[in-house]
Amino acid sequence: MNSVVLDIRHFVVFMSSLSLCGCGYMVGAPFDPEIRTINVPVFKSDSQRRGFEIELTEAVQKEIQSRSHFRLAKGPNADTRLLGEIKSIRKDVLGETTFDDPRELQLTLTVDVTWEDMRNRRILAQRRIPVDSDLVTLQSHSSFAPEIGHSMATAKQAAIKQLARQIVDMMEMQW
Repeated sequence: MNSVVLDIRHFVVFMSSLSLCGCGYMVGAPFDPEIRTINVPVFKSDSQRRGFEIELTEAVQKEIQSRSHFRLAKGPNADTRLLGEIKSIRKDVLGETTFDDPRELQLTLTVDVTWEDMRNRRILAQRRIPVDSDLVTLQSHSSFAPEIGHSMATAKQAAIKQLARQIVDMMEMQW
């Protein structure tokens, strides 16, 4: 009986030491607790396709509210500011019918995003399209097939939601 109690104690000590070592997990929210408020003005866009900038801004704001402790604030009253610009909105044909009608299409949104601390003007996170490279860090794709009932509207919603998640992921603290 004594050896069973001793083995259980060894097991408890062993498990406790493992938890102290850390296995890449973090306790608590993955966002900086010193930041309380964020201003997210409407994203900029030079595209002829209207409405994307407003829908993306709203999706980012909702994602911030649902996943972080940050409160949305207006203008200079916020601790931080998230600026975004839609750089491109592309709709590409992936496949056609024998009569050259689009069978499957892909919507691609590309944005530049800068998250700035308004208290000390420090850049907290930034994702920009490199000028001399095809590498893009914040981009979302959504495929749709009109033949089976998909539409540009559903593809737009999916691409915007995916991009909003990526933007809020960017705001998480680095390990």
